[in-house]
Amino acid sequence: MSGILRVLFLLSIAIADTCIGWAQADLNNGRRTMRAVALAPGERIELDGILDEDVWRRAQPATDFIQQEPINGAAATERTEVRIVYTPDRLYLGVLCFDSDPDGVLGFVKRRDEFLGSDDRFLWVLDPFLEERAGYRFGISPAGAMIDTLLDSTGRGNREWDGIWRAEVRRTDIGWQAEIEIPFQTLNFDPNAPAWGINFQRTVRRKSEETLWMGYARNQGLTRMTNTGRLEGIEEVNQGRGVEIKPYLLGTASTSPRTGQEEAVYQGDTGLDVFYNLTPQLRANFTLNTDFAQTEVDDQLVNLTRFPLFFGEKREFFLEGSSFFDFISNVGFESELRVYPFFSRRIGLSDDREAQKIDFGTRLTGQAGAHDIGFLHVRTGEHRGDAGDDFTVARLKRRMFTQSYIGGLLTRRGPRGPGDARYTMGLDALIATSTLFGSQNLEWRMWMLSASNRPGESGDRLAYGMDLDLPNDPLEVSFGFRGVGRNFDPDVGFVARTGYRRYSPRVEYALRTETHPWIRSLEFGMDLDWQTDQQDSLLTRIFDFTVFQLQTHSEDGVSMQVTPTFERLEEDFEINDGIVLPGGAEYNFTSYRIEMETAERRLVDVEVGYEFGNFFSGTRQEYDVEMGIRPRAGLVVNAEIEWNWVNLAEGKFQTRVYRLAPEWQFSPWVSLVNLFQYDSESRILGWQGRFRWILEPGNDLYFVYTHNWREYLDLGFRTENRRAATKFIYTYRF
Repeated sequence: MSGILRVLFLLSIAIADTCIGWAQADLNNGRRTMRAVALAPGERIELDGILDEDVWRRAQPATDFIQQEPINGAAATERTEVRIVYTPDRLYLGVLCFDSDPDGVLGFVKRRDEFLGSDDRFLWVLDPFLEERAGYRFGISPAGAMIDTLLDSTGRGNREWDGIWRAEVRRTDIGWQAEIEIPFQTLNFDPNAPAWGINFQRTVRRKSEETLWMGYARNQGLTRMTNTGRLEGIEEVNQGRGVEIKPYLLGTASTSPRTGQEEAVYQGDTGLDVFYNLTPQLRANFTLNTDFAQTEVDDQLVNLTRFPLFFGEKREFFLEGSSFFDFISNVGFESELRVYPFFSRRIGLSDDREAQKIDFGTRLTGQAGAHDIGFLHVRTGEHRGDAGDDFTVARLKRRMFTQSYIGGLLTRRGPRGPGDARYTMGLDALIATSTLFGSQNLEWRMWMLSASNRPGESGDRLAYGMDLDLPNDPLEVSFGFRGVGRNFDPDVGFVARTGYRRYSPRVEYALRTETHPWIRSLEFGMDLDWQTDQQDSLLTRIFDFTVFQLQTHSEDGVSMQVTPTFERLEEDFEINDGIVLPGGAEYNFTSYRIEMETAERRLVDVEVGYEFGNFFSGTRQEYDVEMGIRPRAGLVVNAEIEWNWVNLAEGKFQTRVYRLAPEWQFSPWVSLVNLFQYDSESRILGWQGRFRWILEPGNDLYFVYTHNWREYLDLGFRTENRRAATKFIYTYRF
């Protein structure tokens, strides 16, 4: 490291040491508490959205919510009451969302796990271990939409987790209300905990008002588990035997004219998932003959960079419990150059995103004492002459203080045919506190990774980094450093670029007003991405200036960015077919971007972006338009268009991406989602129709149809392949 880096490193350790002391302070002062009431013998809750049972009258409500927006710290303008009752098997929430204008309550979305950016909503979090680190987030809308998320110790959420629970919502003349039933079998919890952590948030969308029961400061919020209140009184409840069996039945029909397969091929298959809670905190899973027929397709994208695009995981088996495998190098504010030592899409998917057979897999996730544990082993089957591989991932984190940890990671990919196994090993640490100077946030992250060399390579196989972040309001400041060796190549991971060092300071400031008639906030910022080679010669320098980002009280917004850029190409860069920028060339260019957006709560919302300026040896213009249309509750149409006009000294070209996604959300249990997309680079027009019927929570019926056409200049569109699949999943608990 250079002298500057040594100073920064020592300074961060000193700050972290101070933070450890703060993190050990008593955080229970000022906690709100509420008490859960047990149903008497013979009492029951009829889940109909009407709180008319006697037990609701006996339960004292959590109320007196406080505004986070627009007037931070003021009392909520609309009253909310939350009551909690329980039986030995189930937890019930009764929610009353009073509204002075019941006709103004917004509820467009009905589909399970949909985003609720357009609707009124009620959200809550549970911390059943009372550890102030991780837990569960749930949410409902006035139209009955249900969302659920697993939260990890960094506050990041895994939305793909589908817990088994129910909610019934009613619109009434007082506003809207709900009854919610969560089986204790759905949750992992400490049966000996003296209380649970709990918190609530309500959104009144037409007022752009966000209110919380606790943690209303703008640098806090619902998912910061150190802000939860206390839910007391839950006693003598159980998770059953902790066994869950999920068999599936699958039928498919497919053709592939491109490869000469004109006749449909029909196949049937079965598979099985078994879950077992070894302890209330530790969950094991075995999967046999795993299939992902119901998985959503990837978005088609156009790549104008020198580096590979990152496509996130979408398969349920790998998403559930994925937070236990996260490594600190791929968690943070930056996106394009994250380093993933474990990237689950390397398992069962080829580099061209073609599915490969998975014979079986095992997984263990959860907590044991002060440790977070993640273990995964998957075997893939033969695919096009390849005998398959055994993949193993082991992750261990030792929790420290309130929000910190130190951890290790090991991944292995062992071919079942000829070849040697390859490994990646890493260490990481997080020192974090939310009590800096009383109520400020600080995070200090450090990590190091080593990957096995490939044949013919030696040395230079390390990656390492450090980030210091103060994510507060109105001022947020951070600094990051990382280095990636030329031969660093995690075989079960993803890294976009190697052989570089990166320095990335960032500062953002939000100017907020509570008295202006229409402006809510005005934000400014600067983000620097400075990359050098391993001899400290400059490769990339990107100044990203947010000149302004204005948001109104109605949630409309406009922003402008200016981005001066320097790029030195280490090798030839074919940016488009036949258009090559020469290696060794250096470019200085500046681009400008203007964005305007309207609030999602409108029947039609629009986001328009225009980027223009110099680009390498020439110029570039980009137009992108996103539109959401909600003519009535349950009918949602999203459309997106992106055009690029690039004019370089080496040649001219255009790229286009079109995307149309109409959804029919008949109820929270039945939905039909379509995705049509086309990009001019692959010339592929794709359609996926995905019908889901939740017969009851845990029992799902899917019908998925996928059809791809390729555009030929002289022949028009011709079918490449098509596939229809029907899948039924049943869940049995005992």
